[in-house]
Amino acid sequence: MNGDPFASLDAVRRTVESLREHPFVGPRYGSSSPQLQNLRSWPVAGFEAVRIYYLLDEDAIHVIRMLHGKRDVNSLSVRQAPE
Repeated sequence: MNGDPFASLDAVRRTVESLREHPFVGPRYGSSSPQLQNLRSWPVAGFEAVRIYYLLDEDAIHVIRMLHGKRDVNSLSVRQAPE
């Protein structure tokens, strides 16, 4: 990391743009919870310990949360994407 205080924000922005272009790149999160069955995740470029959790819609991705990889994903409260 280069010490730029905005580097992580820029990395998140670039990663979300990449997900918009390739939304299926993130694997589905394996969970027995019905709310989490369609949840996908992908690491933030340059900050791979941080993952973006998102849901797909027909024409959009919905970022649910960003978490450090050591956090408990099962504690996420996920609502389905708007219809």
